[in-house]
Amino acid sequence: MSDAPATDPSTPAAGAPRETGAERSEQERVRLDKRARILDGGGDPYPVGVPRTTTLAAVRERHAGLGAQAVTDDEVSVTGRVVFQRGRGKLFFAVLQEGDGTRLQVMLAQEARPDRGLPVGVGAEALAAWKSDVDLGDHVSVTGRVVTSGTGELSVLAASWTLASKALRPLPNLYEGAEMSEEARVRARYVDLVVRDQARQVVRARAAVVGALRSVLGGRGFLEVETPMLQTLHGGASARPFSTRSNAFDMELFLRIAPELFLKRCVVGGLEKVFEINRNFRNEGADSTHSPEFAMLEMYEAYGDYDSMADLTRDLVQASVRAVRETAPDLLLPEADELLAPWSQVSMYGSLSAAAGAVVTPRTPAEELLALAERVGMAVGDDAGDRGHGKLVEHLWEHLVVPTLTGPTFVRDFPVETSPLVRAHRSEPGVVEKWDLYVRGFELATGYSELVDPVVQRERFVEQARLAAAGDDEAMQLDEDFLAAMETGMPPTGGVGMGVDRLLMALTGLGIRETVLFPLVRPGR
Repeated sequence: MSDAPATDPSTPAAGAPRETGAERSEQERVRLDKRARILDGGGDPYPVGVPRTTTLAAVRERHAGLGAQAVTDDEVSVTGRVVFQRGRGKLFFAVLQEGDGTRLQVMLAQEARPDRGLPVGVGAEALAAWKSDVDLGDHVSVTGRVVTSGTGELSVLAASWTLASKALRPLPNLYEGAEMSEEARVRARYVDLVVRDQARQVVRARAAVVGALRSVLGGRGFLEVETPMLQTLHGGASARPFSTRSNAFDMELFLRIAPELFLKRCVVGGLEKVFEINRNFRNEGADSTHSPEFAMLEMYEAYGDYDSMADLTRDLVQASVRAVRETAPDLLLPEADELLAPWSQVSMYGSLSAAAGAVVTPRTPAEELLALAERVGMAVGDDAGDRGHGKLVEHLWEHLVVPTLTGPTFVRDFPVETSPLVRAHRSEPGVVEKWDLYVRGFELATGYSELVDPVVQRERFVEQARLAAAGDDEAMQLDEDFLAAMETGMPPTGGVGMGVDRLLMALTGLGIRETVLFPLVRPGR
């Protein structure tokens, strides 16, 4: 072959930054020399276009089942990346791969040998040019007849070929399927997509899931809208925001942590069913289930509540299971079938009391909760927000109850302190009508009966301002414009937020960095 495997220890990792030509690997220098030689000879290693009349997948579909040394009258022009090549003398073999991972062999014969199933040849000069100029990873166009080799391998026998794009960096050994580390995959996703079929399948599965979400919601009369990513106040969720500055307006702005307050403005304006699938940003920790930048589906329905939104969420998740099963069945976890079965539900205070062996209610003082945290070995932060009743109840629940959950579970009825935008429970004092959906041990979605009383909402915002003044950097800011919208009159409303990345995680078992196409990583190697 003209290319040694890129897994050679002397070869820098694919995607690694280069500052000077002196840092190029030997393979890269050889490829650069080939590029220069092609240009000096009047050729173009990066032409505007090359012949392509069909895809590799279409050739395979049309000619499945041919026997050995079959010759057809089908003349095609196909393109692909060279992932394997071998041969010597007057016959050369290469394997092309196109974007969806389909592969097809091409054969280059120096001269026609009809008696050996080779009705056409490329000529000595074209064959020599391939051998000298083409490396693994290059894109080529091959025009010729569809045939099968002596071993029965479906092939295109070349009459001519054209270099479509010269690759200057070697890829991992594509034909051997060499493994890349997770870190290498996320730093050079473009390489990962070439090398690993699973990486391509994840992208397709994600597109199928987003399509399923839109299809279900569109079929039920929901309108998709877009709301601001840059906001003058941070709100809609309790989280630490990213901040930036607008030169044009000379003011501080925040990357949104949630679109909630703008989507609710839509409901006030008469758009009774709205949703948005877009990016949110939270300036917090990153781990296997959290990313500073993530995709979220958020939806609101006038005259709905947290019960009706739970039913809708279940339908959306189950539609997503079916979409992945149809598009990328090998990715789907066997456990995903439990998402098609009945789901469980528990109350936050009831399940926490059972797990703690002590009664915990909305009236339990924070001091007793701190003592319980110490007894069960749960660390508590020093920030004022971490030591209040609501945060302590939620953290204790996560510590004691989440590990015991089996199957998809709605945990319902949260402390009022941690849910400033949610309606008070219609019959249970001290809690709000909110649920979290847990799947495979992590939170997938959150649903609410939304707070629509502007007077109570103002009181909740004032309490959030008090928490912010006491050092809680996740507290929401008082939003007078949103309050003005609410005072215009907001109908009873149900709302849901569901992480798209986490939905993929729940269906595939992959970490969040594998479900996000280009996750945030630190610069450098």
